[in-house]
Amino acid sequence: MSRSLALTILGLLQDDFRSVRDMKLIPRIILASCLLVLSAHAAKRPNIVLILADDLGWAGLSCYGNDLHETPHLDKLAKQGVRFTDAYAASPVCTPTRVAILTGKHPARLHMTIWRESALNRGNRKLLQPVCVDSLPVKHLTLAEILKEAGYFNAHFGKWHVGRAESYPQAHGFHLNVGGTLWGAPQTFWYPYNGNSYFRDWRYVPDLEPGREGDYLTDRLTDKALEVMEEQAKAKRPFYLNLWYHTVHTPIEGKPELVERYRKRIKPDSIRKNPHYAAMVHSMDENIGRVLAKLDQLGIADDTLVVFTSDNGGFVNTCRLNKGLQVANNAPLRSGKGSCYEGGVRVPLIVRGPGVARGKTSVEPVYACDLYPTLLRATGLGDKAKEGVDGIDFTPVLRDPKAKLSREALYFHYPHYYPTTTPVSAVRKGDWKLLEYFEDGRVELFNLKKDLGETKDLSTTEQKIAKALATELRAWRQEVGALLPEPNPARK
Repeated sequence: MSRSLALTILGLLQDDFRSVRDMKLIPRIILASCLLVLSAHAAKRPNIVLILADDLGWAGLSCYGNDLHETPHLDKLAKQGVRFTDAYAASPVCTPTRVAILTGKHPARLHMTIWRESALNRGNRKLLQPVCVDSLPVKHLTLAEILKEAGYFNAHFGKWHVGRAESYPQAHGFHLNVGGTLWGAPQTFWYPYNGNSYFRDWRYVPDLEPGREGDYLTDRLTDKALEVMEEQAKAKRPFYLNLWYHTVHTPIEGKPELVERYRKRIKPDSIRKNPHYAAMVHSMDENIGRVLAKLDQLGIADDTLVVFTSDNGGFVNTCRLNKGLQVANNAPLRSGKGSCYEGGVRVPLIVRGPGVARGKTSVEPVYACDLYPTLLRATGLGDKAKEGVDGIDFTPVLRDPKAKLSREALYFHYPHYYPTTTPVSAVRKGDWKLLEYFEDGRVELFNLKKDLGETKDLSTTEQKIAKALATELRAWRQEVGALLPEPNPARK
């Protein structure tokens, strides 16, 4: 029964109260009618718009303290919902976090701790990297599959990067896929988005034709998303949109007028000095503003859950289009993408929608795996979260940002090499954070409450805490069946 029909029935009952002889029945009639209205409203499943930035660090937005980037639309979204200060990606790199969002399972459990192109490459360093799964198997029940069964229209836009063609969005519950491929980044953000000018292989971004010279990839993905939102709103069908932007991944290409705008704002003593990166963040924020405006225009903003986050920390190396210029600066956090220091794994997270507190901030630690059970509960499908899911439902925190979750620790596992790290695992428990490096077995211990920048290693002065956390980390790796690097016999 629709909500409007329920209200009509309530009105008719009110008109007929005068004919009720036993006045004691009137309160019961009112209560029954109100329950009817509430149940009809509860049966309406919310839309979901899940916006995922690529390589955007925790400090990349104005509402997270960035003093260069202008992000008014995301800042406004934070004022309308809950902003998390201690949200984490499931990994310091892209693919593992993406599969964690889709399945609710930790990348270490899935044996997907690195992106497709490197999953089968053991390397030739001091340690041999483990051979990983390079494509998300269809045996794993995804968020999209559950929502599809419940009547949702599911559409994916932008970066996918969770495997070969047999693991594309269509194989994992999406009706529509625009732009999702096996590649991790486009050759260029300018139409026609193809070629081999930046990466070694020839790449393209499908389903964005017809296009024209000057079209910008972030804009075009948003165009397509808006079309689907309007179609599904008119059809009165709930929808789940994955708007997974390629931005702000390399190649770092901003719109020229925005690059110049930020170039003028950068001073010699500025912490962040990359106008190209700032321009990309600006365009992303503008497009998120377009999405939010469309929800308002369609009259469905109050019935839509909007989630914004990133797949890992900011990329702190350089882009060869802008030689010598560091891409991102994650200060006050240490390091960046690839590293299990906070700069590599701590990310922005903003949630707005039905049942979500407004204008609040939460310091409760949450991470990417948690989105799966949380979004399922928001849609009334919480019972569909199967065993083996590592994420936990953080709905209580969305309702009351001061609430605490029962989870004791968050774990990270990156048994690979990257410019910012050697193979490493990490655990955060309360204010304590421990990293264990596989090359030499050393551990580092930090108190994040006192030392957010992880500048003072306390492993020698707090040996009892370090030993306990190391024991828990190793037990967790064994429990999830985490793959480990091995000594390279050629490097002895």
